[in-house]
Amino acid sequence: MAEPKKRQRLTQLNSTSQTSSHDRSKGQDRYVDGSILRITMKNFLTYDYSVVNPGPNLNMIVGANGTGKSSIVCAICLGLAGKTAILGRGDKAGLYVKRGCQKGSIEIELYRGGGNVVINREIHAANNQSAWMLNGKHCSQKAVEEEVKSLQIQVSNLCQFLPQEKVGEFAKMSKIELLEATEKSVGPPEMYEFHCELKNFRNKERELENAVKEKASFLEKAKQRNERNKIDVNRYYERKRHLDNVELLDKKKPWVEYETNRKDLEQVKRERDEARRQLLTLRQAQAPMMRKLQQIDEQLKPAEAQMKAKTAAIKEASNKCKQKQDQLDQKNKEIDTIKQKLNLKQTEEEDHQKRISNTRRTIEDLKAELAKVGDQPDVTPQINAINVELRQIQQERAKIEGEKTDLRRERENLFAESRMLEKKLNDMNNMMNAKEEKLRGCHRDTHTALQWLRRNRNLFVGNVYEPIMLMINVKDPRFAKYVENHIPFRDLRAFVFQRKDDMEKFMTEVRDGMNLKVNSISAPEKSCSQQQSSRNIESLKRFGFYIYLREMFDAPDEVMSYLCHQYKVHDVPVGNDQTKAMIKTVIEEPYLRVLYTTEERYMVKRSFYSNKINTSNSAVYPSQLLTITLDAEEKRKLEQQIKDCELKSRDIDEQMKALQKEAANLDRRDNELLAEKKRLSELKGKKRQLEQKISTRQDSLRQMEQSVIDLKKIEQETKEKIAAVNSLKVKIVSAFMVQMKLRTKLSMEKVYLALETVALTAEKTKQENDCRAGASELKTIDQMCNRLEQRKVQLTEQCKGHLRRAKSICGMQSNDSLPEDLCKAFSKLPNTLDEIDALLNEERSRAECFTGLSENVVDEYNRRDQEIKHLEKELEDKSTALNAYRQNISEAKNRWLNPLKQLVEQINVKFSDFFRSMQCAGEVDLHTENEEEYDKYGIRIRVKFHSSTQLHELTAHHQSGGERSVSTMLYLMALQELNRCPFRVVDEINQGMDPANERRVFDIVVRTACKETTSQYFFITPKLLQHLQYADEMTILCVHNGPYMLPPSQWDEKTIIIRSRQRKARA
Repeated sequence: MAEPKKRQRLTQLNSTSQTSSHDRSKGQDRYVDGSILRITMKNFLTYDYSVVNPGPNLNMIVGANGTGKSSIVCAICLGLAGKTAILGRGDKAGLYVKRGCQKGSIEIELYRGGGNVVINREIHAANNQSAWMLNGKHCSQKAVEEEVKSLQIQVSNLCQFLPQEKVGEFAKMSKIELLEATEKSVGPPEMYEFHCELKNFRNKERELENAVKEKASFLEKAKQRNERNKIDVNRYYERKRHLDNVELLDKKKPWVEYETNRKDLEQVKRERDEARRQLLTLRQAQAPMMRKLQQIDEQLKPAEAQMKAKTAAIKEASNKCKQKQDQLDQKNKEIDTIKQKLNLKQTEEEDHQKRISNTRRTIEDLKAELAKVGDQPDVTPQINAINVELRQIQQERAKIEGEKTDLRRERENLFAESRMLEKKLNDMNNMMNAKEEKLRGCHRDTHTALQWLRRNRNLFVGNVYEPIMLMINVKDPRFAKYVENHIPFRDLRAFVFQRKDDMEKFMTEVRDGMNLKVNSISAPEKSCSQQQSSRNIESLKRFGFYIYLREMFDAPDEVMSYLCHQYKVHDVPVGNDQTKAMIKTVIEEPYLRVLYTTEERYMVKRSFYSNKINTSNSAVYPSQLLTITLDAEEKRKLEQQIKDCELKSRDIDEQMKALQKEAANLDRRDNELLAEKKRLSELKGKKRQLEQKISTRQDSLRQMEQSVIDLKKIEQETKEKIAAVNSLKVKIVSAFMVQMKLRTKLSMEKVYLALETVALTAEKTKQENDCRAGASELKTIDQMCNRLEQRKVQLTEQCKGHLRRAKSICGMQSNDSLPEDLCKAFSKLPNTLDEIDALLNEERSRAECFTGLSENVVDEYNRRDQEIKHLEKELEDKSTALNAYRQNISEAKNRWLNPLKQLVEQINVKFSDFFRSMQCAGEVDLHTENEEEYDKYGIRIRVKFHSSTQLHELTAHHQSGGERSVSTMLYLMALQELNRCPFRVVDEINQGMDPANERRVFDIVVRTACKETTSQYFFITPKLLQHLQYADEMTILCVHNGPYMLPPSQWDEKTIIIRSRQRKARA
């Protein structure tokens, strides 16, 4: 049954104070520039519409949890252009618009002497965009930020603005961060600028120092390198002098060679002319004898020509005789061939007669053997019986082979199926390993305990389950985020035990013994895993619900029982966007406590007094741990299927062995039958074979008897062939004799000519002997003339070549004469080739002594010398700039450090006084390890809450939460009286304080924040102790929220006071 429609709720924040509204307007001069005069919120977080008017001093904002105290803090931050990250709540501005509204607005009025500043921010929920107005005019967020900055408001500074979610971060601030926040909060405006300037100066100074050191080092190394290279430069120039001498000697050497060759040429010309004169004289003396020899030569020439002709004719006749002789030899060979053919025919006939005789004897023997075989019985029935048995064996063997083929195919199918199943199982195991890796990354202690459990599972009696995140398997990855949002991580990493004694034993081992931080759970004694849901999911589908949380995952019975018992997963429905659209109707259903839409989680609570519904919602964050889904039932089925495959494979192997054994027996019997059949077949076929052999031999005998050779006819043909060849031989012999006679005649004629030639030759020899002496001398002188002529030509070419080479080396043209400077230089050098070569070798040897040198050494030396001069100038400039920077740093340090020390000392005095009033001790000092490192300066807070301890630095770990809250509050109060910022906000910092400390801190806050010299202060708390001391300057803002609040137009402070007094009187 649907409940009545919910009445719209208007939240009114009431302000009670000893001063009236008229007094407030008159006392605006107590506000400082930037103080908050008014905060108006519309459709913002818990507020429909509300106006807050804070006082100029301490504003105590009091209200129960969830009424909207921190919403005022959010309004101050966002209304003054602060970032959502400062608040530590939602990261988008649209999340601060009241649920169900399209837009919300914040308007803040700030005090300023020349006219108040009104800032308005309208936030649109759909696109997270904001519209800004400044003093009624539209503007950009940048303009608002600049206006806020000009009023010295810093909502990002924890020393000025400390929201509830950032209280713990104050103690986590480093000393450096605390110093910067303090400078911005209470220091002069230029103090933080001086600090930043100093840090920049120090960075530049460090850069300049490094640059000066680098330049100086580089300069020193360059000087050292140049000093080392100076020796090489001197050696280079010494080597160059020797090489210049070598070059000059190389230039003179061709000129000396040219001169030497020219002198040799003149000498050769003179010797050649003399030899020519001697040759002419000798030739005149030898003329008569030469004429006689010429006459004899003229007579010898015809005789020698005839001799050559006769020799050619004799050679031709000899060749013809040889040809006839070769023809006779060929005819003799033909006769021998004819006789050999006759012999072969005779031998062949003898062999033919022998084969006929042997064939006749073989036929007689086969006939005798055939007569013996005719008495054996018929073996055909036995062979037929064996053939029948062989066919049966063949059929059985084919049947066995068919069965074996089927078994092999079945085994291959099983193997393929097993491989596929193992691959699927490995994939599942890999997914499980991935889940374990996620567990190790999230909580290493739990992973270590998991490894221990797997090694020692035998120590436990009942069921022990690994961490829940490993045991549950989400059926669809889309469901993972709902399960993970619903079950806290502390339980997702918890071990589940069936028995409590097992759990205690486990915790003793891993937590106490191994010092591991792990969680464990004992499953309910009565299983809740099958507990029924309050409503069938079908009845909820009209709201968009389609599944209960329990149906989204699988888990062992004990694990599911615990989750149903603890987190009611069987009764938490999950819906879609339709559910989101109908959420106002859905939350009125009486049986729903927790539900999910596509992206949000809703918790529904009903008041025990008014039965009104209170809901809260939060975003469903993406899954981090359960995205990997694993079907446990599927895994179990896979393992069982793999085992079944292994059993079937073993059965097939046994069947295969039996079939192979049976096949072996059949093979053995088959071999025996084949051997017997072969023996019988041979016995049966022997008679047929003998008959065939006899028939074959008789046919062969008839063929041999028909093919007899006629020897008489062959002998007659042979005689006729030999007679024909002999007649040809007679003709060849006649022609041979004719050629022999011709050769003999020609030989006699050649002998006569030879005798005549010998006589002439003897006379020629006698004449040659007479003139041999003169001819030898003539020949010698002629050869000399030739040699001298050749030598003259060679020397002429050499002279020309030396001259061209000499002029080329000296860079001269062909028509140029030797320059004067070279003549002078050449005059100082030796004039012979031997002396020049000796001096060249000496100069080259000296130059080669200077090894490893090149012109680059000199260039490098000169370049580095220029670089050294440039470096010296740069070093001087850098040193001057460094000295100037150090002077600037010294001046900036004095401007920053002295006021800072005074400021820190003032804070320390106030902070110490506050702690002393609480019978504790505390101090604040300026801390640095190196006075020159300005980015390492920081404010150190040291506190002592017990007389038996020493002062300890305030950190996020050393002090308790209450002690950190007290220290933070007192430090902020110490800053309060220095009062450079227009207001401070502290949200619920008294949470965690014990009553005594809370009372002391409250008294200090009242005393300090209510002074006329201090700025505006907002102190938010959900509760106040009784009998506290209050001041007239305080403004107490009571926040109430609920469905029965009066609209702002109906609120009357006097009526409320009268009713309160009446209730007290009746009581």
